[in-house]
Amino acid sequence: MIPCPIGDTHPPYDVLPIKNRDIIQSLDYFIVENTRSARRFLSRAEVGKPIDTLTFAELNEHTKAQELEELLKPILEGNNAGMISEAGLPGVADPGADIAALCHRHGIRVVPMVGPSSMMLALMASGQNGQSFAFNGYLPIKPPERKKAIRSFEKRAITENQSQLFIEAPYRNVKLFEEFIATMLDETRLTVAADILEPSEYIKTLSIREWRKCVKPDLHKRPAIFIIGK
Repeated sequence: MIPCPIGDTHPPYDVLPIKNRDIIQSLDYFIVENTRSARRFLSRAEVGKPIDTLTFAELNEHTKAQELEELLKPILEGNNAGMISEAGLPGVADPGADIAALCHRHGIRVVPMVGPSSMMLALMASGQNGQSFAFNGYLPIKPPERKKAIRSFEKRAITENQSQLFIEAPYRNVKLFEEFIATMLDETRLTVAADILEPSEYIKTLSIREWRKCVKPDLHKRPAIFIIGK
């Protein structure tokens, strides 16, 4: 399970352990979320061989359950393989869990490699509760369902003191931020963490009352994590 840096401003080994390079260079077969982005990452990650000599198979939202066994065939034949999602950690809010589960059923060792997780990095810097937290993925798109979900997660954050983490498609960040501000209670704390590990990194936690008074961050098309807390 090969982590991929969240942005591409820095050389990969500014944020990945150099030991990852040795493992990457030993592989010829990669299961990836997107072949184009995986080839670009491997080129920057000093794969040590021509990219065209590598074999890629895609695992993403379009992959059917019955296709998973086919992806595993080279591994069952004795080859090692790397799983790469588009950014962050494969299997964590990204494709990879299904192939890892199938490997376990076949008795194949699954090895997690060290790398950045935007969720954990955002939580580390947020000042929100890191003892109890939940990653909830995406909120509903339709406004009535979204507002209902926000209120529900806010209630959980307050009554259970459990930090609630979310992501959104970058082009919808601004709308989600506005709905947080319009929907939640004055004293609820909201963390906004964008462009993590990039030069433009922005991480700030304020109460909703404070967010309403301050200059709003520009979140349009910037990868972001949102955290609701007590």
